[in-house]
Amino acid sequence: MSRVYPYPLIAKEGWPFIIGSLVLSVLTVIWCGWWSLPLWVLTVFVVQFFRDPARDIPAAPEDVLSPADGRIVVVEKTTDPYRGVNALKISVFMNVFNVHSNRSPIDGKVERVDYFKGSFLNAALDKASVQNERNAVLAVTKTGRPVTFVQVAGLVARRILCYVNAHDLLHRGDRYGFIRFGSRVDVYLPEDATPLVAIGDKVSASSTVLATLPLHAPTAGSAPVENSAVEQSDMVQEATNRAAEAAQHVLSQE
Repeated sequence: MSRVYPYPLIAKEGWPFIIGSLVLSVLTVIWCGWWSLPLWVLTVFVVQFFRDPARDIPAAPEDVLSPADGRIVVVEKTTDPYRGVNALKISVFMNVFNVHSNRSPIDGKVERVDYFKGSFLNAALDKASVQNERNAVLAVTKTGRPVTFVQVAGLVARRILCYVNAHDLLHRGDRYGFIRFGSRVDVYLPEDATPLVAIGDKVSASSTVLATLPLHAPTAGSAPVENSAVEQSDMVQEATNRAAEAAQHVLSQE
């Protein structure tokens, strides 16, 4: 589903850097001629880094979308450290050539936003999730499913920007933040979510579906039913074994 994207092709965060590098390049041309070429290369790099294109947004209500462009580096069952519950974790690593605009993976409401100071380790490392500077958005879907998505600073990244606050409403594909110069985004989903990506996959913000999340949590009685079936099977097996032992005993007496 396409939707009008309310932002320009270039992210607003990039204009000071683009204008600064452009002015410096022009002045260097005047003073040094061809020696300005490296600065023009830098200007082109800055422009591509801050690009912020519109994307198609999948419409299925159970889809959880990628919050960032990049490569999948983690798909695992773990603990959501911000809620203290078991979760499915999917992490997207962004290098300096990826789009760094961060977009909401769900339709829902922000419960709270937590910022943590930290280190600037390589964002591709697992320990970066808990040791690096980071900003966690704790949200719930329209049907009450909790989802946590965390902006994590990287080796080069030195600025995490987040534009949402508690009680804000989010729509999938909405731009909610930006991270400068390399980073990652971790997404924590309820355990019953089904991942649709694998480690090494390349993903695009808003248009790639990371996982499907049932609209409603499993009912409390669903697990006991399965356990009950197993118990009944065990009871039948035990009764069969006892009957066989009894029959064998009678035959031995004869």
